[in-house]
Order: sequence, then C-alpha cells, then structure tokens
Amino acid sequence: MFSHTPQQLQELVSFLLSEAKALGATDAAAELSEGNGLSVSVRRGNIETIEQNLDKQAGVTVFIGQRRGNAGTSDFSKESLKASVRAAFHIAKHTAEDDCAGLAEADLLEKNPKDLDLFHPWKINTAQAVEIAREAEQGAFSVSKQITNSDGATVSAQQSHFMLGTSNGFMGGYAISRHYIACTPIASASHKAGAAMQRDDWHTTSRVPQELADPKAVGAYAAKRALARLGARSITTRHCPVLFEAPLAVGLLGAYVQATSGGALYRKSSFLVDSLGQQVFPTHIDLMEEPHLPRLTGSAPFDEEGVRTQSRKVIDGGVVQGYFLSTYSARKLGMQTTGNAGGSHQLQLKSRLTKRADDLSAMLKKNGYRLIGH
Repeated sequence: MFSHTPQQLQELVSFLLSEAKALGATDAAAELSEGNGLSVSVRRGNIETIEQNLDKQAGVTVFIGQRRGNAGTSDFSKESLKASVRAAFHIAKHTAEDDCAGLAEADLLEKNPKDLDLFHPWKINTAQAVEIAREAEQGAFSVSKQITNSDGATVSAQQSHFMLGTSNGFMGGYAISRHYIACTPIASASHKAGAAMQRDDWHTTSRVPQELADPKAVGAYAAKRALARLGARSITTRHCPVLFEAPLAVGLLGAYVQATSGGALYRKSSFLVDSLGQQVFPTHIDLMEEPHLPRLTGSAPFDEEGVRTQSRKVIDGGVVQGYFLSTYSARKLGMQTTGNAGGSHQLQLKSRLTKRADDLSAMLKKNGYRLIGH
C-alpha cells in the first residue's frame, strides 16, 4: 500500500532531527507522510475523470533559540533531506526572534497514543468505482422525471500514513483512510426551454468503506433535495425563528470554531474575543470535543505538534468553556495549548432538551408550523 514502512519513516524523521542538531539547532520538529488514492467521476453515465494520486512530503522546522525556519521536499533521499534541513536552518538564522516560537512543552506530548482504528483501505479498482458512481447517478434520475440533468457523481478512496518527531522526545504516527461517494443532480420545473432549474448534492463519507451509504440512496436523497428547491420563494424582511438543516448548522458550528481559534483571538479579528465564560449559545446547548472515538473522521490521539488530545466540554449550557489553541497561539494569549494545532477534533453538538421537545416536528410546532409529507 505504501512505499515506506512506519519504521522507515521513523528512521528518516530521526535522521532529520539529528541533522538539525548537528548544524546547531536548539530544537527541531520533522514530519514525513505519504498517501495514495483513486478518484473517479461520471456525468450522465459517461466517465468524466479518472485520477490516481501518489503523494509524498517531508517537512522540517528548525529553531535557533526563538528564531524559526521551515523547509520541505517530496524527495526522501538522504541528500534531499539534508538540503531541506540546511534550508530551514538558513531561514531560521535570518528570521526575527519570536518570543512565542518553540516546541510544545514535553509534559504535554502524547507518549502512548491510542489506536483509534482509523485505517481501513478500500480495495477498489477503476471499473468498480465507475460503476458505483453510475449507481449513485441512476439513483438520482430514478426519483423523478424532473431530474433532467446531472453535474455528476464522484467516488473517492484515499489512504495515507505519517510519522512526526520532535527533538524534545515525541515520536508517533499512524495510518488513516477516508472515502466518499457524492452526487449532484439538477431538477427542472418542466421540460420547456428556459424552465427554472435547481441543483443540490449529497454525499456519504467514512474511514470504513463498508460504512458508506448505498450509492443509489445517496443519489436519490440528492435528487429530493434538488426537487425541494423548485418553487422556492422569498419572504419579506422580518424577525423570525430560523431552523437550520444539519449541513448548514455544521457550517455555522465551523464559523464558531474559527471565531474561537487562537489565531483569530490573538489577532483580535474575532467577534468572540474574551468570550471565555460568556453565554454565546442558548442555555440548553452543550458542545463536546471527543477526539478518541474510534473510526471517526475527526478523531486523533494527538495534534500536529504531538500534544495529546483529550475529551472536553467546549460549551456548557451555552457558556464558552474553552478555545481551540495551538502552542503558538496559546503563548500569544498567555494560555496553554488545548491540543488543537491543525484544528478541532470530532465535535458533538448536544441539546439538554428531551428528544420529544427538540426534534424537527416539535420545533416546527413550537413556532406555529407542521411537518408535511414526512
């Protein structure tokens, strides 16, 4: 599956770290990764694209006191790796000092990472992928004669592994996989020229290919979403309750994470600066970060700096309990890293209301509406 074993990656990471130390670096961090995959797309049953990728990347960060330099290469030969270390060292020598630069504290590093069962390669060939994409598209066209066109269906199977090491004692890595099936149908109000058209999409994604939804079901649901857009009407300007469907709600949650991430906070470019301890959600809302749930796409035993991740309550009863910080941004804020270098991990939004009071039908009823055709 990969051209290098985990042991070989570890040896190359150690080589980069030792080369950096030999040049006079105070500290260093290095990461090597490689991955491969297959992605195909079809449109109206015809093959649009077939892509096979094979990726390799090595990166090294060198610290000279509080000066920092980075360099990388896609060539894993010793000469190329040495050249990258020299380049990073040269950059560090000519970079201004930054009192927040440096590796994460050694006591925060994950020394015994959990196996979260994140690697499930999809042994699929091009012909099989094309057939699955066609099934998804056929599922869309079978829903209604008003599904008159398609922007295509895509099947992707990706797998990779990496190794990260630091000069203050961290060494760890693991393999991951991520696969998806997607479909984007187009609905038309009629077959007449110039008739209103709408498109929408749906997808299924998982680290485990067997857990992907049925491709025909993916296409069918995408078609229903496109059909639901036909005949949409605007409303007058008003104050009113709004219910967000799940994909849009996830996007809003992403905006919240961005607003409470270290970079936005220390630059004071966020509307949630100094929001720790403040009420920003309704009192029935809790937001959990659960990075150790097996098989899930957002799970990780440590972050991009080797800092251990941990379960925590980010929002408690609508009140902000924590930010999303890397080592650097935490130092800028006078705080401690939350293990979020690289982003958030497996967020779970929960309501304290009972399901009877918090499902879609109940929410509509509360605001004077009812669910039709459900």
